[in-house]
Amino acid sequence: MEFETTSSWIWDGVHHHPHVFGCLMLTAALLGLSTSYFGGIGLSSFPYMCWDLGFFYKKRCEKKKPIRVYMDGCFDLMHYGHANALRQAKALGDELVVGVVSDEEIISNKGPPVLPMEERLALVSGLKWVDEVIANAPYAITEQFMKTLFNEHKIDYIIHGDDPCLLPDGTDAYALAKRARRYKQIKRTEGVSSTDIVGRILAVNDTKACNHDDKLSSPGDSFTGNQSSSAHISQFLPTSQRIVQFSNGKRHDRGRQGPGPNAHVVYIDGAFDLFHAGHVEVSLTTRILLPAKILRCARQLGDFLLVGIHTDQIVSEHRGKHYPIMHLHERSLSVLACRYVDEVIMGAPWEVSKDMITTFNISLVVHGTIAECNSMLAGIADPYAVPKSMGIFRILESPKRITTTSVAQRIVANHEAYMKRNAKKAESEKKYYAAKVYVSGD
Repeated sequence: MEFETTSSWIWDGVHHHPHVFGCLMLTAALLGLSTSYFGGIGLSSFPYMCWDLGFFYKKRCEKKKPIRVYMDGCFDLMHYGHANALRQAKALGDELVVGVVSDEEIISNKGPPVLPMEERLALVSGLKWVDEVIANAPYAITEQFMKTLFNEHKIDYIIHGDDPCLLPDGTDAYALAKRARRYKQIKRTEGVSSTDIVGRILAVNDTKACNHDDKLSSPGDSFTGNQSSSAHISQFLPTSQRIVQFSNGKRHDRGRQGPGPNAHVVYIDGAFDLFHAGHVEVSLTTRILLPAKILRCARQLGDFLLVGIHTDQIVSEHRGKHYPIMHLHERSLSVLACRYVDEVIMGAPWEVSKDMITTFNISLVVHGTIAECNSMLAGIADPYAVPKSMGIFRILESPKRITTTSVAQRIVANHEAYMKRNAKKAESEKKYYAAKVYVSGD
């Protein structure tokens, strides 16, 4: 270690200034010859110097083994809290492997999931920090599964948040990993959880029932209130740092770059509420993910994908008073976390104007075949009239018939089961917040 430290300047010289360093070495060699002539150091010392540098060069060129970290979860109703957890996990290593808990394990430990395995896999694999995905992971880290992680998947550390994850018998789900000293902890993202989102949807349905409208029939009249009057208000506190963190590239240490002057910029807009598998979808064959995604399809049409996210007011006007379920900043972070998205416009206008196309150098505007809007607003002006007149508009076939309303309908259809699940989860979250302390990091 002492040799490496004292000789580091040699390698830096070779790497950054090869020509200068070469001249210095040649001078040293000539000095060696001259001193040899006068009975000094002699040529015999020069080969040792060459061996010294060769040894150091070889040592420096040895490939460093990547640190592989593992994080698991249900990832039901994917939100920016999940994305932020995986972002933090990736920052603790070089490669992130994510285990998605099976439907059966979720049912036995927490209650019925809203999204089935295939849809949850689609959402997790679409995040830019995820390198590999393991389907049907166990809810608890058993000894056998831990050995599989260490031996087959070459995992160095198992990651989880600072909030406790308890099994039905009250034991710690990560006890074995902690005992093996292969466990690392990240900071929980406050202000959101799947339980909270389910609660928002159930509260909306309860309000609708009080208004004597107990049937989710269409996107326009599904939620007949305003999010601000809902019993579940978002507790998310957006910061500039969080937006920058999510705006970074696929690696946590590399920022995004804007499009070049000749880049083919593709633009797609929408609400992107309850970021679901209709936005990011995969086909599952055994454990291989075959991407067939709306955002990926849009990205493949150009060099740079710009996503416009409509304001809460616009979404409410066009889809109903209780939309959006997630507010603008929450929706923006979810979209930013997608590996196919290069940039977002937070609060994009409803109509795509000529000025907007010029400002962002947009080459193509695309829109999916499945979109939610209020049928009562059918007579409004076409928001894509300008790009259509310019011949730069294209319809993309949406890969899956999943919408925010259809996801909400699943929860409402199993209202009693989710009420029980939320009551149980709410109790544990209440205990967490009562014992909560500040955790540094993130």
